[in-house]
Amino acid sequence: MWFGFTKADKEQKNVICKLCHVNVTVSHGSMSNLFYHLKVKHVKEYNESQQMCSTSGVPSTSGAKSKKQSQTSLAESFTRGTPYDKTSRRWKEITQAITMHICKDMSPVYTVEKNGFRDLIKTLDPRYVMPSCKHFSEAELPRLYGECRQKIEAELRDALYFSTTTDLWTSRTTQPYMSLTIHFIKDWTLCSRCLQTSYFPEYHTGEMIAQSLKEALQSWELREDHQVCVTTDNAINNIKALQLNDWTRLQCFAHRLHLAIERGVKVTQVDRAIGVCKKIVSAFSNTWKRQRELAIAQVQLGLSAHKLITESPTRWGSRQQMIERVIEQEKVILQADKKTRHLALTWQDMDVLESVLKPQDDDTQLTRDIKVNILDYLNEKYADESTQELLDMASLLDPRFKTTYINAERVDYMKTRAAAEMESLAADPKRPVEGVSVPLAEDAGENSECPAKKQKKSLGSFFKIASRQRQAVPQSERESIEMELNSYLQAVEVDVQQSQTQFSFLASHLPLELLVLEPKNQDD
Repeated sequence: MWFGFTKADKEQKNVICKLCHVNVTVSHGSMSNLFYHLKVKHVKEYNESQQMCSTSGVPSTSGAKSKKQSQTSLAESFTRGTPYDKTSRRWKEITQAITMHICKDMSPVYTVEKNGFRDLIKTLDPRYVMPSCKHFSEAELPRLYGECRQKIEAELRDALYFSTTTDLWTSRTTQPYMSLTIHFIKDWTLCSRCLQTSYFPEYHTGEMIAQSLKEALQSWELREDHQVCVTTDNAINNIKALQLNDWTRLQCFAHRLHLAIERGVKVTQVDRAIGVCKKIVSAFSNTWKRQRELAIAQVQLGLSAHKLITESPTRWGSRQQMIERVIEQEKVILQADKKTRHLALTWQDMDVLESVLKPQDDDTQLTRDIKVNILDYLNEKYADESTQELLDMASLLDPRFKTTYINAERVDYMKTRAAAEMESLAADPKRPVEGVSVPLAEDAGENSECPAKKQKKSLGSFFKIASRQRQAVPQSERESIEMELNSYLQAVEVDVQQSQTQFSFLASHLPLELLVLEPKNQDD
């Protein structure tokens, strides 16, 4: 109150009297000299200090009682009243921690203006003065975004080929946004980074989406010809946008599977059983009394205290979860409320619902019909030639699958394409491919001063397969490549644990763009 520090004294070692601006010497954090200075120079203020000490319980310099009590240290007395300088390390640390909290926990920026949050920070460190909401939104958050963007840009500089995922969505406040996520391989590990979630107030036409996606790639200095494919849902405007940009589109399998299941259960008896499930869930979700009775019945019958699940069209798999939960809680539903007994599932309904979920091979006719409908839908939607070729190449390069899931009539074509890419790589040593080093033909001559490079092991030797007797006649480049590819395809298929190691070895023999699902255009 009467003493403080100068602004330049960041270590706060020199105490200044605010009344006469004299430097008061203190030692070991003791306040004795401070009280003595007031007593000698400022009698009125000294009397006030003694009165304040007596009412607050702080020991003063007079009286026998004060001698028995430990004196309050200088740090304890002044640190509560002296705020951190905004250039100090401690102030910056706390501000950065609050900024990280806002981002990590997705809290509104206005949190820093709330009294409860400010009281919390003040209790943790009284010397910290909370900046305004404007400071966080205009200074701290942009700074943190810039640091994060620089880190991602450094990662993307090493990513030669990539794929992306995009979607349009609406927030709880009905504001439209577009998200863009990139997927790339780094050190033979698949990485995903959300590049941006941008406010998108324009009309959601294919033309506007196409333009926005192009601008997004340009802002991150990403080359379109190195983009393998873009995964989207089945919205017409997304499909049109990728067509306008001439980008390869890969359908979202989860969305397709969700639609396939919805189409597969379009059977009369299934529709009735699912309708009953929806009515049961609705009856218990709209009143807390029934929810209470449901909980009591669960305890009495010894069943899990699970709530019923409501089906949502935008939550994939929620229909299956709703059916499973109703079957699990069937007895509880019958006992919980007499008014809902008319909604009870009949034995025919139970048979239908169990058939929908039944995973065994001895399926009922209804289950077989549902599976056929699902399979027909997926085959129809994935019949596109470019999509099929994309997936076939991904399967070919996966040591777990290889040609297992490729139609027999397409195997030779996919092998020819892979061999052509390998030959193209060998013919162009300047082509930037991670993990691949292709020697120039002239560097291997007898008169070359450079030592001969060590010959790489074949895939056959890697899988410990006895190599065939080499031909006496020198093989052409194409013949060597085809033998290498055949050795890989004839090797024993591996499990998930082994696949990453073998994938890394295969990567040294095939172009990286094939490994991240490059489109069929080989001219890029």
